[in-house]
Amino acid sequence: MSTTEAPPATADGEGGPDRVWSVDEHLDDVLGAIRPLEPIELQLPDAQGCVLVEDVTVPVSLPPFDNSSMDGYAVRVADVADASTEFPAVLTVIGDVAAGSGGAEITVGPGEAARIMTGAPLPPGAEAVVPVEWTDGGSGEGPATAFRSAGANPGDSSGEVRVHRPATARAHVRAAGSDVKAGDNALEAGTVLGPPQLGLLAAIGRATVLVRPRPRVVVLSTGSELVQPGEELGPGQIYDSNSFALTAAARDAGAIAYRVGAVTDDAAELRDTIDDQLVRADLLVTTGGVSVGAYDVVKEALSHTSDEDEPGSGVDFRKLAMQPGKPQGFGSIGPDHTPLLALPGNPVSSYVSFELFVRPAIRALMGLEDVHRPVVHATLKADKALESPSGKRQFLRGAYDAATGTVTPVGGSGSHLVAALAHADCLLVVPEDTTSLAPGSEVDVVLLTR
Repeated sequence: MSTTEAPPATADGEGGPDRVWSVDEHLDDVLGAIRPLEPIELQLPDAQGCVLVEDVTVPVSLPPFDNSSMDGYAVRVADVADASTEFPAVLTVIGDVAAGSGGAEITVGPGEAARIMTGAPLPPGAEAVVPVEWTDGGSGEGPATAFRSAGANPGDSSGEVRVHRPATARAHVRAAGSDVKAGDNALEAGTVLGPPQLGLLAAIGRATVLVRPRPRVVVLSTGSELVQPGEELGPGQIYDSNSFALTAAARDAGAIAYRVGAVTDDAAELRDTIDDQLVRADLLVTTGGVSVGAYDVVKEALSHTSDEDEPGSGVDFRKLAMQPGKPQGFGSIGPDHTPLLALPGNPVSSYVSFELFVRPAIRALMGLEDVHRPVVHATLKADKALESPSGKRQFLRGAYDAATGTVTPVGGSGSHLVAALAHADCLLVVPEDTTSLAPGSEVDVVLLTR
């Protein structure tokens, strides 16, 4: 199944290798090639996080019958109209109505009451429910706090009960169809199925649902200097943090994400690893090796890769007018034309690139209409003006205060500042034509936690 169209052959045909793409152009190119995954029928437990592709109509009203919202006694309103603590209404208890019973076995007549449990159907003849706390619970003593166990005293479901307060018609009764009625639209196509939505589907009797599946995203980092956390560092080595951060980000976006251990700077090994991962990938994400260095393995391995039967496909490596994240790659590989996004290796660059390009691609694969993080306007709160390179859209880490509508920069502009990124909850956007932002300036803020 193809999920992407071949990207345009831009390296040679639209400005050549020296062309600089804008952020918007690159994003449009990515989203223009992504196609939502084909719908499948899933059992409810497997559909969590998926996007519904059909309107779901309610087949039966919910609740399907009038039922009690309290443990108490089903009564006729006239029989308790004058009830008080001093002069309680004394009613004959004719039996129990438990949740799961039909409720029709008992008919409440004048001067009678039926002991009823929460969720049990309102028996014929009854017009309201008085909570057990409004009665003596059949004990002949003061106000009760709860029913005694049905097996502890079988006489509780017969004999008499004293009611100390009146009840209006339909008091403590959940009406049939008061939640949803048969024929109502329960959920609309495009709904992301979370716990409440799955609960509703189960409540109306749906065992399966037609959805677009969660995309399978494979994340792999590259670099011979990378060591897995928990191992001992050698000279010149650092821990692989990108694959952990991006795998978590993919899951946060709604994907089923697989993290692959770091691949060394060997083009053949990288190609083999990617080939092995294609079987479980709807989208591949690499990090590192996309710049112009002598050991930029991703660019070396994939620059000349193309799909066998689709001219113009493959991976295009380009420069973007942004900071951080200038070097980027995008294309499709393998017989199913699996989309691949190649991100830079610096931790902040890779994460910002993920938020701007990969997250929207994942959301597009899911079939969502709104694929972007929310953007709000905020007032810059800083000790001094922020400088930004001319011609580049800069994304600075920030802390957003919704109460005051302000944003404060977190850390510097360096693309290696992982600690600053961990304490940020937004990206502060400096436009391409702005080289300095004074404190108090209005800025766009991309929220990362909503």
